[in-house]
Amino acid sequence: MGISKTLWEILDHQRRQPAIVDSRDPGATDHFAPPRPLRWKVGVSAALVLIAGVVVVVVGGSFVRSLAPAPEPLPVAEVATTTDSVAEEVVVVHVVGAVADPGVVSLPASSRVQDALLLAGGALEEAELAGVNLARIVFDGEQIVVPRKGEPVVSASPGAPGPISLSRADQATLETLPRIGPATAERIIAWREEHGPFQSVEDLLAISGIGPATLEGLADRVVP
Repeated sequence: MGISKTLWEILDHQRRQPAIVDSRDPGATDHFAPPRPLRWKVGVSAALVLIAGVVVVVVGGSFVRSLAPAPEPLPVAEVATTTDSVAEEVVVVHVVGAVADPGVVSLPASSRVQDALLLAGGALEEAELAGVNLARIVFDGEQIVVPRKGEPVVSASPGAPGPISLSRADQATLETLPRIGPATAERIIAWREEHGPFQSVEDLLAISGIGPATLEGLADRVVP
């Protein structure tokens, strides 16, 4: 009993902390003080190491990206560009005489008389092609006459039989005519280039240097 009583007296008389702390109690100042903020204390060496690590990461990332192959550009659809071809100049000529289908035909300006005859159906068996220069280049508005055998041959070249065509003869051929020199022959060619083929022999009177006397001497030697 003595020992038990003594223990209970010790426990009963032990100083206990009050359940409610009064700020006026001594030693209670630290209890009501606001908690101190947590402060990071980093040394200078640690900061330098951290900065160096960041720099290494940034530089390393840039280096790795530089080694990576550049992305290939997406293919761009090619737009087909088409340009209208310049149409070749077309001339119109009148093919008459011994051809299968006489009439007006259209053909490129660089075509020959032979091409015009083909478009007119070709020459007939009775055609006389001796006085027709098949290799001559045609010009717009002319009339190509294909004579039949026994008919007069209209010549466009010197030395060939028959009258000379004022609309087709070259300068050398025109100079073979009486009273037609180089200057007059040039004026004849210039006139037909400006006005088109001759419609009649009398059109020569519109050319300087050709008067009625010259025209009379050419009457049986030339045709339009």
